[in-house]
Amino acid sequence: MPRRLLETGRGSRSGSFGAAEWLLLASIATIWGSSFLFIDIGLKALEPGVIAVARVALGVAALALFPAARRPLGREDRTRVALLGVIWAGLPLILFPVAQQWIDSSVAGMLNGAVPLAGAAWAVLLLRRPLPRVQAVGLLVGFAGVLAISWPELQGSRATMLGTSLVVLAVLCYGLAVNLAVPLQQRHGALPVLLRAQLAALVLLLPFGLWGLRGSDFAWGPVLAMLPLGILGTGLAFVLMTNLVGRVGGPRGAVATYFIPVVAIVLGVVVLGERVAPAAIAGTALVVAGAWLTSRREAGPAGPPLTRRPRP
Repeated sequence: MPRRLLETGRGSRSGSFGAAEWLLLASIATIWGSSFLFIDIGLKALEPGVIAVARVALGVAALALFPAARRPLGREDRTRVALLGVIWAGLPLILFPVAQQWIDSSVAGMLNGAVPLAGAAWAVLLLRRPLPRVQAVGLLVGFAGVLAISWPELQGSRATMLGTSLVVLAVLCYGLAVNLAVPLQQRHGALPVLLRAQLAALVLLLPFGLWGLRGSDFAWGPVLAMLPLGILGTGLAFVLMTNLVGRVGGPRGAVATYFIPVVAIVLGVVVLGERVAPAAIAGTALVVAGAWLTSRREAGPAGPPLTRRPRP
């Protein structure tokens, strides 16, 4: 029976997070939490399309250095991998820098904390199983947090509303992507999947990058900010995240973004001097609570046996 284009699965580990999972989670949050700062620095001279292309190109270059990333993929999964690239490393990477022309990096980081909630909602649709009550409550609590975060930034500005909406769309893409990545990682490993996925994203983003060159200027600070943004934020962090969701499943793995708002807020306030509204801070607490509830230990046995041994 042919597989569906949109498919997910349970992680290979259904128990509580161990040391390896917490280390993966902390590393992902630190790298991605700082990405909003590097995007802000890049926007001082570079157009959003140039930032998106630069970070994906650097991510592809970093991944291609590893022989394991160049292992061939079966033909049956090529379309799924290309789709993963579009919704994980394509659309969101152009949506975030575009949105951050109108909203602060701290707000973008806090909204990004809703990814576990989006991931859980997509898992319900794809697995066709209702969530346990505690996880359903978590989704409602987290959604209330997203509203609280967005509300102060929506007052009196259509441009700000547009920026917030673009980030929410990116979050929905991320939620779907962490679910689609689970069976792909389990069948092929993270490196070969991500190299092809990011190549597909690069094809999608290239026209935006070429168009953005006209409005961009060369400045050392913004250009150098692309190095950690691409090599770490688009190369290493995506590999770590794909391995994490392969181990614990999409919704539970996505709880790594629970820590991202904290990193983004601290960097936004300390480095950029941004101010955060009290309602946004309260909303972050609700998002954190909702993400924690949706990431509790899974009941029942782990996912089906793997057709291939998971690889890095």
